[in-house]
Amino acid sequence: MTAMAESRPQMRVEDFEQIAASAPETVTLEFIDGRLGVKAVPDGDHGAIIMWLLRQCMQHRPELDLHIEQGLRVETYRSGCARPDGVLAPVAHFAGQGEWAEPTGVLMTVEITSYDRDTDQRDRVEKPVAYAQAGIPVYLLIDRERCEVTVRSDPRGGRYRTALTRAYGDAVELPEPVGFVLGTEILKAYVR
Repeated sequence: MTAMAESRPQMRVEDFEQIAASAPETVTLEFIDGRLGVKAVPDGDHGAIIMWLLRQCMQHRPELDLHIEQGLRVETYRSGCARPDGVLAPVAHFAGQGEWAEPTGVLMTVEITSYDRDTDQRDRVEKPVAYAQAGIPVYLLIDRERCEVTVRSDPRGGRYRTALTRAYGDAVELPEPVGFVLGTEILKAYVR
């Protein structure tokens, strides 16, 4: 296969949005790096982690909402559609925007790894690039396989210039514009 064929998207983003709108509720679709992907159904530990993070955000930044699985138009020229596990933005930021919102004004996206074969490529490679290209200031990855938390920030030139990884149990500083410290000891309870 030629490089030209490999870089060509599988479909237009408009076509993806139409397909995603008709997908059953049990299926979560994303369109990253020109490819259609199916996001794994979250398990109980995944849900407990996102609820813990929701409480942390409410405690430290009550003027912000952590939206669960809000669809975002991402990548260069908004050519992709992602559904992060969490999206931190001002209260009521997404009101009236529909299923696939623009990332302007989003402060942080959050992904919690799943135990599937695509998580390495999706959460550790493709999504950080897509979120950086969209100009989202902070990307938080809670990596259940590696028992680590990675914070990426300072998006420039389609990449995050800063990455900080800490083990579960360590304090993790979320840089501005998020601006608070997460204690991650509780994440040890959600390890398989």
